[in-house]
Amino acid sequence: MANRSLADAVPEPYWLGQAGAPDAAEPLHGVESADLAVVGAGYSGLWTALLAKERDPGRDVVIVEAGTAGWAASGRNGGFCAASLTHGLDNGLSRFPGEMDTLERLGRGNLDEIEDTIRRYGIECDFARTGELLVATAEWQLRELTAYHGEAESRGLDVRLLDREQTRAEIGSPTYLGGVWDRTGCAMIDPARLVWGLRRVCLELGVRIYENSPVERITTVPGGLRLHTWRGIVDAAHVALATGAHGGLLRRLHHYVVPIYDYALMTEPLTAGQLAAIGWRHRQGVGDGGNQFHYYRLTADNRILWGGYDAIYYSGGRISPERDQREATFAVLADHFAETFPQLADVRFTHKWGGVIDTCSRFSSFFGTAYRGRLAYAAGYTGLGVGATRFGANVMLDLLTDRPTALTALKMVRRKPIPFPPEPVRSGVIELTRWSIARADRHEGRRNVWLRALDKAGLGFDS
Repeated sequence: MANRSLADAVPEPYWLGQAGAPDAAEPLHGVESADLAVVGAGYSGLWTALLAKERDPGRDVVIVEAGTAGWAASGRNGGFCAASLTHGLDNGLSRFPGEMDTLERLGRGNLDEIEDTIRRYGIECDFARTGELLVATAEWQLRELTAYHGEAESRGLDVRLLDREQTRAEIGSPTYLGGVWDRTGCAMIDPARLVWGLRRVCLELGVRIYENSPVERITTVPGGLRLHTWRGIVDAAHVALATGAHGGLLRRLHHYVVPIYDYALMTEPLTAGQLAAIGWRHRQGVGDGGNQFHYYRLTADNRILWGGYDAIYYSGGRISPERDQREATFAVLADHFAETFPQLADVRFTHKWGGVIDTCSRFSSFFGTAYRGRLAYAAGYTGLGVGATRFGANVMLDLLTDRPTALTALKMVRRKPIPFPPEPVRSGVIELTRWSIARADRHEGRRNVWLRALDKAGLGFDS
C-alpha cells in the first residue's frame, strides 16, 4: 500500500516548488555597512528586518542569507501558525508556570499582529484562522486531552471538548476517540508564500537582501561587528543571528541546539467525493495526542499535508542534503495515513521531503546576546516557529537596545535551557529518549524510569 501510494512522489518540498518564487537576490560583493545586519532570511530574519524598519523607517538594515529566502525550515514546515510561544500550554506550564497567563496573552496578540501584517501588506499566503483540532486515538490520550481542556478553559482560551461522535463529525476518521478544538489559537498558511511575501515587504521598506552568501565568520571592528562572506563583508553596529539549526557562527549555541530531522508527505488534490468522505468542513489543522505525533492539514487546493511521527537525530548532529530524504520514514507515514483515512485508499502522494528543526531541551525558543551586546540571537523553536519567530524578532530587537523592556524582563527570555551533553553522550541520551517515548506510546502513555527522571529534572519530553 505505502509503496504504491509513494511511487510517484517527487523528492522535494511541495511549497518551495510552487510557481511564483522570487528570483534570487544578488550575492554579497565588496564592502557594505548597515545599522543592523540580519543573518538568515527565514521567518526569524525576515520578521526581524521588517519590525526593525517599522520601529525606525530610517534604520539601515541588511539581510545576508546563505541560500535563498525560506529554503530551510521556513519553506518546509506544515504551515501551522500557532499562537503558542511555549510549544503548547502543557510544556509552558512545566517550565514557566508563573508567566503562562502573560505568555498566552503575548502569544495570542502576536498571532493577531501576524494576521494584521498579512492584511496590511497584501501578503497572499492563504492565511486562514481555522484553529487546531487535537485528536485522541487512544484512551490515555483522551484522558490527557480532557485534562488539557480543563486547564485551557480555566485560563479563558477558546477551546471546545469533543466526544467521539463530535470529533468524527468534524473529520471522518475511525481512529478518533475524542478531541479538543482550539478554535482561534492557530492559523493555516502557505509557508513559502509567507516567506516570499515577507521578503517582498522587506525590500519595499528599503531592506537590502543578499542571497547565496553564507556568512563564514563574525569578527569585531571599531563600533560594531563584521560579517565575512566569500566575496564580501558587512560592517554593522548590531547583528541579529537568525539561523535556526544552522547555528555554527556562535560557538555557545552548540551546547543548547540540536538539529532534528522532521519529514512530511503531500497528497494529490482530493476530488469532491474524496473530500466529502472525510468531511473537514472547518479545515482545521490537526495534531494527534501521541508522544510521537502526526500533524496534518488541508491546503488551499485540497491536498493533505501529512507529517511528523519520526523525529530523527543523526549522530554528531551533522546537517546534509541527503538526509532530507528517508524512505523508511516515508513508508511509515504513508501506512499511518492509510490507517487514519481508509476511505482515501486510492489517494497518491505527489511530494516527500524532510528538513531540520532547531530544538533545545525546553522545546521552545531561548534568547541571548554576545559580543558585549552587539549581537542578539533567538533559537530552539522546536517546530512552532512559524508564529513564534515574530515574537522572537521583537525580543532580539529589544535586546539590542540594551534597555530593559517588558519582553526582556520575562523569565522565558532571561533564562537559558539546560545544555545538552557533548558527543557521544548526546547521541546516546537522545536515542534513549526516543526509544522511551515510543515505548510509552505502546504502553498506554506510561513513562519509564528514564522519562520520569527527565520529568523530575525539568527536561520532560513528550513530543
